[in-house]
Amino acid sequence: MRQSQSSVLPETRPVGLQERRPVVERIAGWSARHRKTAVFGWLALVAVLFVTSQALGGKNLPSYDPGPAGQAERALHQAAPDYYGSAPEEVLIQARAAGRTFARDADLRQAVRQVVTALAGLPKDAAHLQSPLTAGAQRSGARSLVSADGRSALVTFVVPGSTSNQDQAVAADQRAVAAIQARHPGLLVAETGDASVTRTIDNSLNFRQAEATSVPITMILLVLVFGALVAAGIPLLLAVSAVVAALAVVTISSHWLPVGNSTAEVVLIVGMAVGVDYSLFYLRREREEQARGRSFPEALRIAAGTSGRSILVSGLTVMIAMAGLFLTGIDQFTGIALGTIAVVGIAVAGSLTVIPALLSWLGHRADRGRIPFFGRGRAVARPSRLWAALVRRVVAHPAIWGVTATVALIALAAPALGMRLGEPALDVPPGQAVVATTNAIERAFPQTPSPAEVVVTGPGATGSRVLAVVAALQGRAATGGPIHQPVTATAVGRSALVVDVPLAGHGSDSASDQALATLRNQILPATLGRVPGISYAVTGDTASEYDFTHQLHDRTPVVLGLVAALAFVLLLIAFRSVGISLVSIALNLLSVGAAYGLITLIFQDGRLQGLLGYTSFGGIISWVPLFMFVFLFGISMDYHVFILSRIRELWSRGTAPRDAVVGGIASSAGVVTSAALIMVAVFSIFATLSLVDLKILGIGTAAAVLIDATVVRGILVPAALTLLGDRAWRRRHTLRA
Repeated sequence: MRQSQSSVLPETRPVGLQERRPVVERIAGWSARHRKTAVFGWLALVAVLFVTSQALGGKNLPSYDPGPAGQAERALHQAAPDYYGSAPEEVLIQARAAGRTFARDADLRQAVRQVVTALAGLPKDAAHLQSPLTAGAQRSGARSLVSADGRSALVTFVVPGSTSNQDQAVAADQRAVAAIQARHPGLLVAETGDASVTRTIDNSLNFRQAEATSVPITMILLVLVFGALVAAGIPLLLAVSAVVAALAVVTISSHWLPVGNSTAEVVLIVGMAVGVDYSLFYLRREREEQARGRSFPEALRIAAGTSGRSILVSGLTVMIAMAGLFLTGIDQFTGIALGTIAVVGIAVAGSLTVIPALLSWLGHRADRGRIPFFGRGRAVARPSRLWAALVRRVVAHPAIWGVTATVALIALAAPALGMRLGEPALDVPPGQAVVATTNAIERAFPQTPSPAEVVVTGPGATGSRVLAVVAALQGRAATGGPIHQPVTATAVGRSALVVDVPLAGHGSDSASDQALATLRNQILPATLGRVPGISYAVTGDTASEYDFTHQLHDRTPVVLGLVAALAFVLLLIAFRSVGISLVSIALNLLSVGAAYGLITLIFQDGRLQGLLGYTSFGGIISWVPLFMFVFLFGISMDYHVFILSRIRELWSRGTAPRDAVVGGIASSAGVVTSAALIMVAVFSIFATLSLVDLKILGIGTAAAVLIDATVVRGILVPAALTLLGDRAWRRRHTLRA
């Protein structure tokens, strides 16, 4: 039954029919009738969230690694909160000319002394100073701070974990070191370390430039889509307000959940993409119906019942998929999962309420600001003749086209079978000073990587029996094997001891992993395990990476299975078709697999390094594939649900299955192509950033969206639906069923 042309979902409609109307239509009708309340209420909600977040401020709760490494970190944080989170730093003092040595060169020794004096004058920014001039620094068993050839010396210290801003603290240290470098042109005096690397990454990422780029690019594309400035501004307004509100939610929740530094960037990119997509679906359908001669109330009702319903289903799918990250048990994913769920949920709510209210308020004024050569005819979303011609060929020979496309995507996905997960030794953009300094230190001090850290806590942690065990470990390390010299111990906090135990191997290879397992499962139980009144656990770079990778390996099948199962149930509820639900899951997996294969070909095998500005380390950063899966699995539903809804809409009116497939894809081609283009452009911004993991994420997600909007939409979906025929839709029911 069509609505009255004179009002928006009129009040004279019988109460029974009003109650039976789908909820998305009732929401749209209420928003259109109470447009000022809907619009100003939305803005007030965003403002309240923003002001509340600014008043409370963010709180940096500690983020722990999974497994035993996380247990050690928690114990250390509890026993020594000031020591936990401190960032180790090193200053290299090296003679530029050969033949100069620390023992015989007064200038080298003077530079070391000046570095120590300068850093000692910054007690809040540098602590636990060690240098070759420190009493006992060169005692047997301690790490040598002078290179074997005598040409290089090290000053080591930590940026305290208790400092409110390590970025500013290490900046002060760097300025002090730079001042000493200026006094000694014949020497290299340079600093590197965890805090220096973090500061370099933060400065080189330039997310502000990326943020500033994403908005105008999105606006330009929207203007091309709508041909009018006002209409183009509506999706942008929704996306930006959703991002602001979601970031406020993340800031508020940081008082209870750990939130990583990358959360804001991920929320921005995801929020811009889905916010624009959802509003674009709604706006284009409403404008399309008006172009067909419908009144605004009727056009709004149809847009709400079709595009609004698609937005709701796809948004719920994205949120379910992102919630899978909570199942990993990894703190680093908590903030990302929370932020993306918040921004998608807010974007869905805004699309279903604010968009109808704005359309009702603006009326024909939404077409103001028309752009020459683009404004005319943009409101008329005609079926695409190009896509219609392609789909007709596919439905005429669905098996041939479907098999060909499937084989092509499987071939593209095949390299993913050889995907190697890992971490680069230093994920810093090439050409940075910290990279050169780190490489110079490794050449001057060719020794084992950062040691395993055994955190010992309890009343007897610093007692004689534990110290005797440390001495025994030092003796065992002298004989070679899984642990190496020097084994050292540092008392920290309240009854805690940190024992540094260098491991065999290079830190991230199988030799180091085996040495870590031997230390945890054999050496420590036979030594510290026999000391009463203490607890111990092992962390460190090798242990953290090992535990993180194994946690991902163990939890990934659970995440994949549960996300796929929940998505299947949601699709089954939405379309009431087992065939459609199974096909949708299979096609999503195929497009994600193709994206995996592509990033393996590019980043693991080291292709396009010059063009993309990265250096391959021979693997894929471990967290990226899982995040790509849950994100893409949800995002791909945007187009999938929208297209399927169009097809089912035609089928439910009595159109033959093949004609419904052709008509549904052709009629949705304009909005899907526009949405895909915007999403690819937004995701591609990641590829312009300097870190390898963000480049992988940008290329992978953009490629998957492109594949999903072309090969999957144009070939695999029509081929699968044609082969299923009427079996795809078990019962005839309208979109409101």
